[in-house]
Amino acid sequence: MIKDRTSGNYKSWLNRSNIFNGILILFILGMLFVPDVKATFMKVLMKVGLYQPTLPGPSVTNNVNTIASAASIQFADKDGKIVRMAELKGKVVFVNFWTTWCPPCLAEMPSINELRRSFEDDRRIEFLMVDMDSDLVKSDKFMLKKDYDLDVYRPASEIPEEFYTGTLPTTLVFDPDGQLIFRHEGAADYTNSKFVEFLKKNMK
Repeated sequence: MIKDRTSGNYKSWLNRSNIFNGILILFILGMLFVPDVKATFMKVLMKVGLYQPTLPGPSVTNNVNTIASAASIQFADKDGKIVRMAELKGKVVFVNFWTTWCPPCLAEMPSINELRRSFEDDRRIEFLMVDMDSDLVKSDKFMLKKDYDLDVYRPASEIPEEFYTGTLPTTLVFDPDGQLIFRHEGAADYTNSKFVEFLKKNMK
């Protein structure tokens, strides 16, 4: 009788410990190299209460120069139409800087979409999703694929450092007078009831 050594080696390798280690390695690789994997994991953490926005938000300062700088910011949509922050006075303005390859951006996007839909018929608030890659064809396809009701824009002017330092995602909220009232770097769950109430209190 000839012993099947290959089969024996295979069975000895295929044990619970090695299977677990293999799954763990795949998970780590996914977290490192596949944005959707990391984004999904972060969404789970959001559901258990992590990644909550801190109100009124860190690093919020306002002075005459800051308000003037905010008013000078411009964005453009896929048709080239310019949206000027100065023209949005009278509204609360929610601005999110993001890209399609950024896992924290993808993780928080469903909460932003839900927030946007909760204010669907309210003209006192504006949502600007700013693709920092300026690839509006790609980002618009992303929104359609995910069935998100969010309009995408690109920067059409310089974004002063007091608002955006390069961290993705970064979220800003301006009040109807054009003052910065919220600034958050990193992912957050914007369906947070305290954040929703914060927006409502600042509407005119």
